[in-house]
Amino acid sequence: MPKRTDIHTILLIGSGPIIIGQACEFDYSGTQAVKTLKELGYRVVLINSNPATIMTDPEFADRTYIEPIKEEVIAKIIKDEKVDAILPTMGGQTALNVATKMYEKGMLEGVEFLGASPKAIHKGEDRSAFKEAMIKIGMDLPFSMYAYNMDDALKAAETIGFPIIIRASFTLAGGGSGVAYNMDEFKKLAKRGLDESPVTEILIEESLLGWKEYEMEVIRDKADNCIIVCSIENFDPMGVHTGDSITVAPALTLTDKEYQRMRNASFDILREIGVDTGGSNVQFSIDPKTGRMIVIEMNPRVSRSSALASKATGYPIAKVATLLAVGFTLDEITNDITGTPASFEPVIDYVVTKIPRFTFEKFPEAENTLSTSMKSVGEVMAIGRTFKESMQKALCSLETGLCGFDEIDADIDFIKHEIRRPNADRVLYVTEGFRRGMSIEEMFETCQIDPWFLYQLEEIIKTESIITDKILFDEEFMRSVKVDGFSDKRISVLINKNSNLQTCEDDVYKAKKSLGVNLEYNEVDTCAAEFEALTPYLYSTTNITRLPNVKNRVSDKKKVLILGGGPNRIGQGIEFDYCCVHAAFALKEMGIETIMYNCNPETVSTDYDTSDVLYFEPIDFEHVREVIENEHPDGIIVHFGGQTPLKLADSLNKIGAKIAGTPSHVIDLAEDREQFSNFVNQHGLKQPSNGLARTKEESYVIAQRLGYPVLVRPSFVLGGRGMRIVYSEDELKQYMDLAVSVSNNAPVLIDKFLDQAIELDVDAICDGVDVYIGSVMQHIEEAGIHSGDSACSLPPVNLSKEMIDKVEQQTKTIALGLGVRGLMNVQYAIYQDEIYLIEVNPRASRTVPFVSKATGMPLAKVATRVMVGETLRSALEYYDKYNIVMEENSLLKPRLKGHISVKEAVFPFHKLYGADLVLGPEMKSTGEVMGISSNFGISFAKAQIAAGNKIAREGTCFLSFVDTDKKHAPEIASGLHKHGFTLVATKGTQAVIEAAGVPCEVVLKISEGRPNIEDSMKNDAIHMAINTSDNNTSKKDAIVIRQEVLKRNIPYFTTLSAARALILALDEMRDDSWSSSKALQDFLA
Repeated sequence: MPKRTDIHTILLIGSGPIIIGQACEFDYSGTQAVKTLKELGYRVVLINSNPATIMTDPEFADRTYIEPIKEEVIAKIIKDEKVDAILPTMGGQTALNVATKMYEKGMLEGVEFLGASPKAIHKGEDRSAFKEAMIKIGMDLPFSMYAYNMDDALKAAETIGFPIIIRASFTLAGGGSGVAYNMDEFKKLAKRGLDESPVTEILIEESLLGWKEYEMEVIRDKADNCIIVCSIENFDPMGVHTGDSITVAPALTLTDKEYQRMRNASFDILREIGVDTGGSNVQFSIDPKTGRMIVIEMNPRVSRSSALASKATGYPIAKVATLLAVGFTLDEITNDITGTPASFEPVIDYVVTKIPRFTFEKFPEAENTLSTSMKSVGEVMAIGRTFKESMQKALCSLETGLCGFDEIDADIDFIKHEIRRPNADRVLYVTEGFRRGMSIEEMFETCQIDPWFLYQLEEIIKTESIITDKILFDEEFMRSVKVDGFSDKRISVLINKNSNLQTCEDDVYKAKKSLGVNLEYNEVDTCAAEFEALTPYLYSTTNITRLPNVKNRVSDKKKVLILGGGPNRIGQGIEFDYCCVHAAFALKEMGIETIMYNCNPETVSTDYDTSDVLYFEPIDFEHVREVIENEHPDGIIVHFGGQTPLKLADSLNKIGAKIAGTPSHVIDLAEDREQFSNFVNQHGLKQPSNGLARTKEESYVIAQRLGYPVLVRPSFVLGGRGMRIVYSEDELKQYMDLAVSVSNNAPVLIDKFLDQAIELDVDAICDGVDVYIGSVMQHIEEAGIHSGDSACSLPPVNLSKEMIDKVEQQTKTIALGLGVRGLMNVQYAIYQDEIYLIEVNPRASRTVPFVSKATGMPLAKVATRVMVGETLRSALEYYDKYNIVMEENSLLKPRLKGHISVKEAVFPFHKLYGADLVLGPEMKSTGEVMGISSNFGISFAKAQIAAGNKIAREGTCFLSFVDTDKKHAPEIASGLHKHGFTLVATKGTQAVIEAAGVPCEVVLKISEGRPNIEDSMKNDAIHMAINTSDNNTSKKDAIVIRQEVLKRNIPYFTTLSAARALILALDEMRDDSWSSSKALQDFLA
């Protein structure tokens, strides 16, 4: 059937901010869906609160609402925009849950569901309904029981016996689930699960620990055509969430018979659940001893694995699912990569490995054993001819300093312990176990990873032991080692170890070239090379024999290579991918051929139609260099992918690669403390007094000279890694013991900390002649909190016009003085009416997407044109479709339209149990949301609500301020009192508030006896908390309060400025008018 003509306006629901369990893959699926629906001529309305996504760009949907994804907001939009149908299957669990809730409450009368019917969603998502459906079609399920309270749970535990798996219903990424081995653990997990499930329902089931786990990515249309896009196998046995497991596609250890059985079961399940217009994934488990096959669960929507399967096979799942949702069948759709009908099942002749990326180093106190609740923040994917090659390429892609299976220095008992315990580095411990002589049998008993994988890893270790300097002169040996995916760097490390020589990566590279062992590039095509691929989507491999005439891609057009940001992680997320995608779009509009290079399967940048050519490769020097030598690009953009490609700038310069835009010596100058200080003094600017310590002793002398508090940090890091504010010499001693290990022989930087200063973020573009100020943003939190974690307001809330002018002029001086060609981000602090320079980054920053949305000028696109040689003025003119560019004091800047945008960060504390909620100079947020309206109060309220920090409008508010903040307590207290809150506070704070004539009760600290604040929280007597702290407040009190706040989802504010913003928000929230929404296109018009 061709497309439906009875619907005109379709509402697409996005997935909101990036959190653990819901990352960039839903920007990829949402962007594909919007593009596809628009191409078909539908009017598309989009709601999503995340400004860092491509899909929320004003040119994608017809109407873009950057609003909290909440029922009442959506209901108003449906009414205002006269929506005919909604597509809730592209926005992860967020979209599915909100659509289901609205449907159940009867808020969607007359609005049709596309992609999956409410009935199918219920059957697939609700665990008891799913169980019934599976029993009906004869599927085998783990033995399980439901519980709605602790009594039910304890009965179930007695019946089933330990170990037990607990899963909470309707949660995301396995939230509230886990494995219990004894009664104590079980009680803790059952309580956590009942708390986290929105319907207080948990499923308690027999443990399948040690079983093999598989996923099938399935598509079915309404004519009952079914295809498997891809089978995926988990490297880790059952007990680890698939999002946290290493996975391999296609499944490698299934017999043909088992695979067919699984394939047929998948089709039966989709038919029974009723998914007939889109993609789903079904998870299975097989008992390796008996072959018993069990169904674990299915998602009736596009999922994280869909993004992986899409990138692994080149089959555009999200696009096909969208077309099916509006009436097409598979045989009517063409696969853009091969030009074959979409009803052809992909067959792949290579192996794809995905490894998750964790950031436990930022949360040292969080539990880091992997379980059924997801903890990873991103992932990498690598493609190779064999499992060994793709696994070693994936390890190099992670950017955790690995160049392969690096050695681990530990005793054998600890290594065996870590092989048994699922953890982020388990695969490295397994190979270390083989190095220490463990057998495959012993290894299998310890970790239950399939023997076939263990055999492959053991072979890699055997090969490692024979790599000596002979390899540099023996073509056959070199070739066989490269076929197994060993990196040049790893080979040089092994030569040094086994031959006692000093070789480096470059020696191996030269030897390999002189022996004629070269990489060749294969296309990712969906049909095992039976059809020619139409869009080049390439991966490198080394062939087992020398090929007679390797034909690499030839093109005589002007071309530019864009280096991506690699895996998503805290400190470097989707914002950088956004900039890379914008660069590709801008180059396309200029008629320049774009080559995208990245290894992150979740993102829009690695989509087959974002650029002209895509290389899916590790972002390390060896692989980037090969692509440059193969392609000879006319320019390379290293400034848009965060720190990942910037680190390569120097090495690329040395081999004569042409870096577009800001040259690498400028990047170095901005990073190098001493050079930068000279630059600051030459131009008459100010920075906080500072010093550089190369030894521990030196650091104490410097800190003494500057006066505490000081800010200490290692040089060359991203996301404030290892940065801390230190208030005394004892604390500094403690820190130096930890930090010297962080800094790789680089010195530690010590700055005077400007307490309570106002921080500003400025994004600018420079072409060497003119400077465009993209924005001046004011941080809502005061100095000392990482800019990625701070909420910020554009335009600034309470700065004088002359102060803003000064900041803009300083920015111009810096940009022209440094010689920036392209984007630059500057952070300032305003302290006692003076402007101090905190840092300058001559690259794209994480605020670029937010600023582009708020002002209507796509900064990354403008910067791309400038980097390729166009003038800033003509680039601005090309993109100025909202007529905002103006000139003032010989500066170019945007004309602001009177709306106020607020960005708020979103944190992963819910997922990382044990992690503490304190913010500081080290970044901890995983994503961001945006609130936009005509005044600051409403925008702040919307941003808080979108970030999941609901604002209470009545009830009891708990206050506790540190001594330096106490003088401001009455102002905040009277604001809350005016709104009808009952106030309770700890002793010191209460005395100050009472003295100012505001009624307030005393509540005891935990250390002061009972009943105390913890009791009040547990009795649900506290509805909001404002608690400021410094390093000296009673740690125990603060931690307990924060854990309770998290558990009970109490709105919580930790800084004075956030409390002030909260009162402004409450002023605006007196009636319901604040929740009305306006499309981004109307704000910008």
